[in-house]
Amino acid sequence: MTPDDIQARILYRDALIIVIDKPAGLPVHAGPRGGPNLEHYLDALRFGLPKSPALVHRLDRDTSGCLVLGRHPKALRKAGALFAAGRAEKTYWALVRGRPNADQGVVDLALKKETPKRGWKMVVAADGQKSETYYKVRGQSGDATWLELSPRTGRTHQIRVHCAAIGCPVIGDPLYGHDKPAEPLMLHARSITLPLYPSRPPIAITAPPPKHLIERLKACGWDGV
Repeated sequence: MTPDDIQARILYRDALIIVIDKPAGLPVHAGPRGGPNLEHYLDALRFGLPKSPALVHRLDRDTSGCLVLGRHPKALRKAGALFAAGRAEKTYWALVRGRPNADQGVVDLALKKETPKRGWKMVVAADGQKSETYYKVRGQSGDATWLELSPRTGRTHQIRVHCAAIGCPVIGDPLYGHDKPAEPLMLHARSITLPLYPSRPPIAITAPPPKHLIERLKACGWDGV
């Protein structure tokens, strides 16, 4: 991305934070093998400050949507404390295979990291960390169901594992859903609400769905709003 490209993805900006619409397919930071990642481009978001903004939280490489950046260390600590206390309200949209037994509910399966020989993944485990995801069915088309999901905890791959655990893996998920990697992951961080300023209403930011999701959401009943 060019500086103009990443600046065009800004959804919200003030003195403390920047919220960007993270593109699918781009890791937020360098992995063991290196390669392009979002942190390479954050210098274009300094806007006169001495240092680049830093990640307040993370999104998976193939997940698009709302990503919060702290513009300086104090802002990073303040926003990070909201996430740590569970006060950042996050909403995701996903297209999954199949349909849950109930049209809304909560998945409260504990998760832990498992490291087999071929790489790591998250698994449901009685001795794992507490994990909660609320879901609601928003629409359906064929074997694809549009879910709105609100994670109340922030475990790695939480939504992907919880959806797979109830028999509705996210479409395009080769790790938990056994789909072919050629199909993009149908998971989008749709919105986030942050009570960042005590004397003001919470900041509410929404990210438009990426191109690979739009037509499939419309088929499930999304009206484009």
